[in-house]
Amino acid sequence: MNWQRKEVFLTGAGGFIGSQLVEELVRLGATVKAFVRYNSRNDWGLLELLPNDKLNQIEVIMGDLKDADAVRCVTKDVDIIFHLGSLIAIPYSYIHPRETIETNILGTLNVLTAAKEHEVEKLVHTSTSEVYGTARYVPIDENHPLQGQSPYSASKIGADKISESFYRSFDLPVATIRPFNTFGPRQSARAVIPTIIMQALTKEKIFLGSLHPTRDYTYVKDVVEGFIKVAESPESVGEVINIGSNFEISIGDLVNKIFSLIGKNAEIITDSARIRPQDSEVERLWCDNTKAKRLLGWEPKTSLDNGLEKTIEWISEHMNLYKPELYNR
Repeated sequence: MNWQRKEVFLTGAGGFIGSQLVEELVRLGATVKAFVRYNSRNDWGLLELLPNDKLNQIEVIMGDLKDADAVRCVTKDVDIIFHLGSLIAIPYSYIHPRETIETNILGTLNVLTAAKEHEVEKLVHTSTSEVYGTARYVPIDENHPLQGQSPYSASKIGADKISESFYRSFDLPVATIRPFNTFGPRQSARAVIPTIIMQALTKEKIFLGSLHPTRDYTYVKDVVEGFIKVAESPESVGEVINIGSNFEISIGDLVNKIFSLIGKNAEIITDSARIRPQDSEVERLWCDNTKAKRLLGWEPKTSLDNGLEKTIEWISEHMNLYKPELYNR
């Protein structure tokens, strides 16, 4: 694909993965329209951390995914859509299930409808490994049952199925990318790796939730490459494709690994506020990335240790962006 001839539209462009995908698309020469949630501060989220030479090449558009007219207007004459915009925090979804469902399901419907109306070449819809819930078998392939173990995961299952329906009903060229846990520079303390790192850098006591669940972590640059390959591949249309490392590690072992890399040994305290309701906890996630290798020629290049080293370095240099004393839901 010649990205220099493509006009690309991204939702969730101000987020952790979105901002890094924007940066890569600019590097590839694409014309990029970045959609971020409107706020009166004119805050573009993590896009503001991009170098000025790249930021100046982006058209930033502020709006709301739930506004169908806004989404339809800004996607006119677009070739490729990357739909990453959603409310992603699981603890937040317990408190605000309606907002989570409206944003993630209706917002996705608005993007799909606009893509259909404008006859886009490709729409890459972003799913999440949370839709699998606790693993019934491992490693988890794309045929694993879907389980709505939180309002967030249920909303993403709904968004995924609506995307599938537009492919089957209207022949819309949709591909669904399903990343497992992504980590790296710019990630907020909503996620466990930055939570561990920022506390380990500043405290003698680390407050965490459950330590026994396992997760499959992939460095953000590798995930971004997965997005690009899904967009470029004709074989990805109508498919759901896992993006993950094919390696699981428990939260407890992850803590010890981060402590070792930082050179610190802190006391770990279980914080009940950070523990999911029993039937909502996803106990085990382990990605089968066979399909991504076969269809896309994709596999992660960055080891967990190397990615953690880069993340620790970045967070230590940007501690002003974090609030170690607060639990970020």
